[in-house]
Amino acid sequence: MSDPLIRACDDYVVLEPGKAEQLLSADDTLTWLSEWLRRLDRLPEDLQEQASVDQAAQRLLDTACDLEISPGITIQWFAIRLDKPS
Repeated sequence: MSDPLIRACDDYVVLEPGKAEQLLSADDTLTWLSEWLRRLDRLPEDLQEQASVDQAAQRLLDTACDLEISPGITIQWFAIRLDKPS
């Protein structure tokens, strides 16, 4: 089970092979994950029971920090807390 504090974070750093790291909002990270899931030939077994790709992406965001997109190749995401000016 993931730490509830992570869900309080509004930003993520996302890593893709061969690309520079990106800082994304929680909503943009969810969209990013959904797009990656749509590219797969088949959803990972633990996500196949989700009603939609978007729900599968939300489950990933809540419970994991990486996804194997092809054998030995993964994308990763990590919740971060950015200090925002008041």
